Amino acid sequence: MAVARRRIDPQEGAAAVEAWRKAAGPPSADPVPRPILATAVRYSLEEVTARAPGNSVEVRVPPFGVTQCVEGPRHTRGTPPNVIECDAATWLAMVTGELSWAEAVAAHRVAASGLRADLSALLPL
Repeated sequence: MAVARRRIDPQEGAAAVEAWRKAAGPPSADPVPRPILATAVRYSLEEVTARAPGNSVEVRVPPFGVTQCVEGPRHTRGTPPNVIECDAATWLAMVTGELSWAEAVAAHRVAASGLRADLSALLPL
């Protein structure tokens, strides 16, 4: 299996995730700037792909990024059979362990379709 291609420097990405985590804390915290939010999401999507390479599940975090991961049947055309989609705040909360996969799905904060559309074994990172 091919190694995941990185576009975000791992140190920069980890710093962006940490900046988001700190900003997501107390209500008085300043919101994280959009470029840092984008970096945090893109880095964490790359990290999921690095930990679970493959093409059977598509993870979408609009408008910041999308990745394919998890071993299994390769998808090549049209809508993938296994899709996970959520907003950036939900994604990063799951990545950092502030929200579990099960809690996010139960609260309808994650749209997951397909037999392989379950990242509970991969999250938090």
